[in-house]
Amino acid sequence: QREWGVVEDVQKHSVHTLIFRSLKRTHDMFVADNAKPIPIDEESHKLKMSAKLRTEYSSVLHMPVLKENREKGHHEAYEHYTAHQGTESEYMLTGTHPYPSGPGVALTADTQIQRMPSESAAQSLALALPPSQSRLEAQRTAASVGDIYRHAGHPERSQPPGLSMASMESGGTKNSALVAKKAPTMPKPQWHPPWKLYRVISGHLGWVRCLAVEPGNQWFVTGSADRTIKIWDLASGKLKLSLTGHISTVRGVIVSGRSPYLFSCGEDKQVKCWDLEYNKVIRHYHGHLSAVYGLDLHPTIDVLVTCSRDSTARIWDVRTKAGVHTLVGHTNAVATVRCQAAEPQIITGSHDTTIRLWDMVGGKTRVTLTNHKKSVRAVVLHPRQYTFASGSPDNIKQWKFPDGNFIQNLSGHNAIINTLAVNSDGVLVSGADNGTMHLWDWRTGYNFQRIHAAVQPGSLDSESGIFACTFDQSESRLITAEADKTIKVYREDETATEETHPVSWKPEIIKRKRF
Repeated sequence: QREWGVVEDVQKHSVHTLIFRSLKRTHDMFVADNAKPIPIDEESHKLKMSAKLRTEYSSVLHMPVLKENREKGHHEAYEHYTAHQGTESEYMLTGTHPYPSGPGVALTADTQIQRMPSESAAQSLALALPPSQSRLEAQRTAASVGDIYRHAGHPERSQPPGLSMASMESGGTKNSALVAKKAPTMPKPQWHPPWKLYRVISGHLGWVRCLAVEPGNQWFVTGSADRTIKIWDLASGKLKLSLTGHISTVRGVIVSGRSPYLFSCGEDKQVKCWDLEYNKVIRHYHGHLSAVYGLDLHPTIDVLVTCSRDSTARIWDVRTKAGVHTLVGHTNAVATVRCQAAEPQIITGSHDTTIRLWDMVGGKTRVTLTNHKKSVRAVVLHPRQYTFASGSPDNIKQWKFPDGNFIQNLSGHNAIINTLAVNSDGVLVSGADNGTMHLWDWRTGYNFQRIHAAVQPGSLDSESGIFACTFDQSESRLITAEADKTIKVYREDETATEETHPVSWKPEIIKRKRF
């Protein structure tokens, strides 16, 4: 150091940081070429085409080819093939239609004999026909008068009348298999009417953390940080009943469709079963070691599944209160759980960034999905399709059952997503911690509406957050549970049309990230 002067200390980075920077440099280097087609090498393309013609189209290459439909590359490959074949073999299929070559041509010994084409010739002819044309020709028994006049004076054809014209009109479907495919474009999304706020319900004294609609669609239930459970009339929005019993925030509620029971769970580690005929707690389910964040009922059997901050999910027998299984595997709090009748019957999302699909009978993990980079707080199952979606601050992802195959990302809701809901019409709703709500077209992932409702007067602006949302049973109303202590009810704007609210959509080339 004395000889060479002062040497500055090089800042040391972790291996993770260095790898990330290297990845970023590589990404920036190649990002300009992303989705660009590779330039075609003429010589190798010709070689490929000639090989393809020889292997796939050798049975029909001897047949006449329309000049209008033959592309330059295909023409050269065809000539290259025929040059190596030597003399062309000619197959003239005579007598395929009961008339001579043209009007006014006398019947000779040749023209009046109806010879059936040989089996190999008929097969090669069938190969040359596009599928729709072959179906059309199969229904045709004799040529029309128009066909006779159109082909007057032509030599006997190896194709039935109308084929060559159809080939020209269709742009040469014979060679369509050799044309390079276009890059896939995003399909046009289905139009959905926008949703608008029409009711704000007040009554809770703390954050409204969870909600559920009863199967008869007469009322709905909410759970709050004020430790109460409230039941509201769905039509009028009036309070019907308040239930007290939890000693901390109520984090999950669900109404059974099989019995007159309401189930609730909270940060007090308790899971309760309420009998709605007596409005009393009739069962407790003991076992979780920390706050219980969510619960769901199995649709076909009397089984309750709960998930907790203790990194486990538990399966309970509703009647006996016995724990059937403890689902172990997550390494952080389990934020959400969903049940369905088909396999996998239980799906959990966790703060360890993974989603697990469980075998309910064995109590073991079937599949672990590790694509998310951040906590998965919401999972929703599509009511009709065999698919589901998961929400995380990085993005919303759609998956296919039973193996959790990735479908697509829904990016743009850059916030902590607390809740997801979807209806049969394909409207997916995501509610976030900052009070924003995005509405998406399920099939295409198009974000057709963004809502940020004003907070209740008297609340701080910071108290703007959506903790839960769900559609009612008719799917005509959307109910949200919010941080400003209110419940907001939305419905579709009946006056909206596709003309007044057009889809501002551009058919971009798909660039889907897998992770």
